[in-house]
Amino acid sequence: MSTQYNIPVGAQHISLLEPLHFKFTTENEKIIKTEANVGYVHRGIEQACCSKFKFRQVSFVVGRVCGLCSISHTTCYSQVAEKLLKLDIPKRAKYLRMLVIELDRIHSHLLCLSHVAENSGFEALFMKTMRHREFSMELLEAVCGNRIQYDFSIIGGVARDLRTDVAQSILDKFKIFRPQLDELVDIYKTNWSLSLKNKGIGVLSKEDAIRLNVVGPFARASGLGVDVRNETEELLPWKEVGFEIITDTAGDVHARNMVRLKEIYVSMKIIENIINGLPEGDLISDTKAFPEGEAVNRIEAPRGELFYYAKGNKTQVLERLKIKAPTFSNIPAMVETFTNNEYASVPAIIGSYDPCLSCTSR
Repeated sequence: MSTQYNIPVGAQHISLLEPLHFKFTTENEKIIKTEANVGYVHRGIEQACCSKFKFRQVSFVVGRVCGLCSISHTTCYSQVAEKLLKLDIPKRAKYLRMLVIELDRIHSHLLCLSHVAENSGFEALFMKTMRHREFSMELLEAVCGNRIQYDFSIIGGVARDLRTDVAQSILDKFKIFRPQLDELVDIYKTNWSLSLKNKGIGVLSKEDAIRLNVVGPFARASGLGVDVRNETEELLPWKEVGFEIITDTAGDVHARNMVRLKEIYVSMKIIENIINGLPEGDLISDTKAFPEGEAVNRIEAPRGELFYYAKGNKTQVLERLKIKAPTFSNIPAMVETFTNNEYASVPAIIGSYDPCLSCTSR
């Protein structure tokens, strides 16, 4: 005879990376129902951007939405503001934006992978992955000037150029990191304590991914080939620098690990192509216009589609700004992936989902 238990997890818990609250209903050890609450943080950032700051300052404000996704927020806002201003940016600035976006994707994916390892009980692999991630943080600081809040993309282009010595440093460090990444792939693929144990855990089918409008690596691990980089060539020439979509079909924790690992290889290839083919030109296009009308913009952040809506009224202050983060889009699917799994698998599933509540609850 089975017995039902209601188990609360969060908003503060050793396996939670962010302030989430789950209520799991279990029959013995199996989860039969999940409720989630993500509304624990609200900082009023959207309202502040429409009342306290001029529109050119907003790119620096939204960069503080999240430390991990800072470059995605600043770039996405800069692009939506440029649409309101009807402003085209130099090609060199576009290439440099893509470079830092992909460097940011590398460090974010490695952080997610390390947390999956930690939540699976593989502490040594957590430390190893975090150690390898450090090189990407050093490169981001060398390119942008800051280690966390990058303030790199601004309205009209970028704030800093890529120095020759920094470009060469990126290529040199990639040569060192590539065999380290090969080793990580082998461990994540074959070690029983991690991926083999997590095969078949937290499965999301392709049909459910479509039904629930899942985005990012969460969707691509279920065989759904959605990636904003494949749809916004008019803003940033991704295909020109070697972008390709990585997908899997299993839709489980193991598949999400492998999609992120393979995407790191793609990011490295994109960055190498950008450095070897970086066009000459200006870093910024200037204008004295004020934002007018409405515009939307999307960018592929490390966790998936980041969406910005902005409305201007020909003044220094925006009339409206709205942000929809990828974590918000993935919450319904995350809740479903727990069903019919053992309660002991919850930490690994949460880690593979890679939630970012800083982006979601502003």
